[in-house]
Amino acid sequence: MFITFQDAFGLLAQLDAAVVGIVLVSLQVSLTALVFGVLIGLPVGALLATEEFRGKKSITVMLNTLMGVPTVIVGVVVYLLLTRSGPLGSWGWLFTPKGMILAQIMLTAPLIAALSRQLIEDSWRIHRDSFRALRLPRIASLKWLIWDCRFSLTIAVLAGLARAISEVGAVMIVGGNIDRSTRTMTTAIALETSKGDLPLALALGIVLLGIVLLANIFTFIVRQIAERRYG
Repeated sequence: MFITFQDAFGLLAQLDAAVVGIVLVSLQVSLTALVFGVLIGLPVGALLATEEFRGKKSITVMLNTLMGVPTVIVGVVVYLLLTRSGPLGSWGWLFTPKGMILAQIMLTAPLIAALSRQLIEDSWRIHRDSFRALRLPRIASLKWLIWDCRFSLTIAVLAGLARAISEVGAVMIVGGNIDRSTRTMTTAIALETSKGDLPLALALGIVLLGIVLLANIFTFIVRQIAERRYG
């Protein structure tokens, strides 16, 4: 076991080409999906937090359900959309990073929307009467609420990143786990473990843990700075 860990750290120290390539694909797919997930999820969460309309509770329940939906189900849905006989088959995104990004957007956007809805709704209850007294336009109110909750919303963004970068089922179904094309850290770990290449699997696992750790440290520092500056 000690030799296995030693070999894993050796691969990392040498910046092994296989490890670097897999990590870059993972970061490209996950970070792109996170950006689109934030751009979709935050406005949806803000609208649900501040607007009253018919079907709001149903949408909220659906978002909460999608937070815990098995990723393989999302993968199958996206696969059916992107297959040649599917409605988006002409895009040619199946077994490409673009298809994997689409699958991860469908995973991250509902999670970010559900978490941000609760955070913004709490702020809305506090400031609602002030906004109405000032007669602020709806868009201006939403922008102010998102800015007011910006430090708390980092938790939602961090959850979206963790959801995307640790995902296995959907990207394996949609991406196909193709070497030097659609192979991510999680799918490579599963493959290399089944093949018995434990050093490479452990090396990728260490990198994955390191990325999540760095994201958590960054979030913690941001919150500490905010607490010191704003009390």
